[in-house]
Amino acid sequence: MGEAPVFYVENLKDRFSNGFNLRFKGFETSIDVGDKTFVIGSNNNDSISSIEVQIYDKSRGKWVIPTVLGTGPKRYEGHSAILLNEDRIMVITWGSTPDDCIWFLEVDTEYVKQQKKASGTEVVAWSKGVRGDAEKPVVISGPSGVGKGTLINMLMKEFPTMFGFSVSHTTRAPRSIEKNGVHYHFTERSIMEKDIKDGKFLEFASVHGNLYGTSIEAVEAVADSGKRCILDIDVQGAKSVRASSLDAVFIFISPPSVAKLEERLHLRGTETEEQIQKRLRNAKAEIEQGKSSGIFDHILCNDHLEKCYDDLKKLLGLDGTTSTNPKPSSKGINLPSKHAASKINNKILVKSETPGSGNPSKNSIVLDVSLLKGGAPSRTRGLNVYSVDPNPFSDSLNGIHKLS
Repeated sequence: MGEAPVFYVENLKDRFSNGFNLRFKGFETSIDVGDKTFVIGSNNNDSISSIEVQIYDKSRGKWVIPTVLGTGPKRYEGHSAILLNEDRIMVITWGSTPDDCIWFLEVDTEYVKQQKKASGTEVVAWSKGVRGDAEKPVVISGPSGVGKGTLINMLMKEFPTMFGFSVSHTTRAPRSIEKNGVHYHFTERSIMEKDIKDGKFLEFASVHGNLYGTSIEAVEAVADSGKRCILDIDVQGAKSVRASSLDAVFIFISPPSVAKLEERLHLRGTETEEQIQKRLRNAKAEIEQGKSSGIFDHILCNDHLEKCYDDLKKLLGLDGTTSTNPKPSSKGINLPSKHAASKINNKILVKSETPGSGNPSKNSIVLDVSLLKGGAPSRTRGLNVYSVDPNPFSDSLNGIHKLS
């Protein structure tokens, strides 16, 4: 834990305004949370390429450089910062792309508290804000030969626009026909090891000297595309995902018996007898864990494929009924390049300003944060966006129109 330059301390009150309607000064804003002041931004006068966070601990009279988890906003012209619920700060950037302008800096959430306890240092964490919600990812596990791959292929064929797979990471070299970002995210071992240490992976394993794993970002990317992510992983991987922050549905596919599973493995004709017996030994351990460990929310017996598939669809709400879960919006948020932000209850009013006049324009936007879900180390979802007529914001936000 380091300390920032001492000259910041004596001019703290003069350098910043606090609360909402914050303006940048050298691209910095400050927010008081209890006995700490969080300074966000950069002291440079040019458009910044990354955002910094410093903390002034008023009880000790010291500056602290926290460990910053997650990836924050990149290259923008300025920002507003507003405290939400004493545990996170909404940062609205200026001059960013529509899908990259809302961020949350978590300063006292449960995730941050856990990371502080684990590291023994001051910690903050970034989470990207996303419009709308997303359906829970689906984790499907089961022993080799149980038919889970067949069941997943049936889902993908019947509902091609509804489900998607996350792209795994690996440290092995790509084969001639493999494309980066399509078959795998190919990466350096040192980079992947650091990302694993930083908590960016849901699960990982070492196979034949190479690392393989599922990153949080890969799962979130599927949800960002409007699809429900399916994770086809083994029981140990499912155990790791269950212990992570990911809120998912866990389904275990079980054979009717080990004898039936052995029969199926022989019928496949793809492995030697020695390989089949090894798979059966692993399968027995996986079946025991799958049925008794508490990892899985649902256990389906694949005795008859069509019946098992129908049961799987029912679990996922696909048995003839329409899912009511809101989908993430593919649209970003078109915020004005210069704006003022104000907060009343769980709504943030973003008013554009005419350059040089300080006067608001007729077009304003409301960010409704009453239904936020998730957070670091994943996305913060549930953000609703509305247009608003130029009525006074204090007048109960009359004239709101939801943006499609």
